[in-house]
Amino acid sequence: MLVRVAKISDLDTVVSLRLALLREHQSNPLFERLHPDVESRARGIYRTHLASTDQVILLAERDGVEVGILRCVHAISSPLLLPESYAYLSSAYVVPGERRAGILKALYKEGVRWCKARGLTEMRLYVSIEDDAARSAWGSLGFAAVEELRLHRFAPGEGE
Repeated sequence: MLVRVAKISDLDTVVSLRLALLREHQSNPLFERLHPDVESRARGIYRTHLASTDQVILLAERDGVEVGILRCVHAISSPLLLPESYAYLSSAYVVPGERRAGILKALYKEGVRWCKARGLTEMRLYVSIEDDAARSAWGSLGFAAVEELRLHRFAPGEGE
């Protein structure tokens, strides 16, 4: 297996893997309503991500086929808190038939190398409370739950 930095020529692959992640989690209220033109929007967004110097998209390949993705962003913290910057991880995805084979761990290790090269000392990410497999995988890599995200959608007429 090979983990490498995605290039602009990988845009189709990046779009495909990241949309697969969203579609897999459509039972989560945050991801259940994809925009009707999600693919064209995704191409623009991910093209920008690939061109950014403050982030990296990592791809895992097995036998020349991309089987996993991880995005690492050099994020700025609150000016009141330390560290002043950290790595925000997102879009972690391994194709279903390749799970539990060390791909996420390999992506994570390459992400750690990227972070350390930038002087970052901390990684953060969000994991759905409903995704026991992801919570377990990230926990095995040393991530601790420290926050809970809550959602409230306004009912028609609420607050009037």
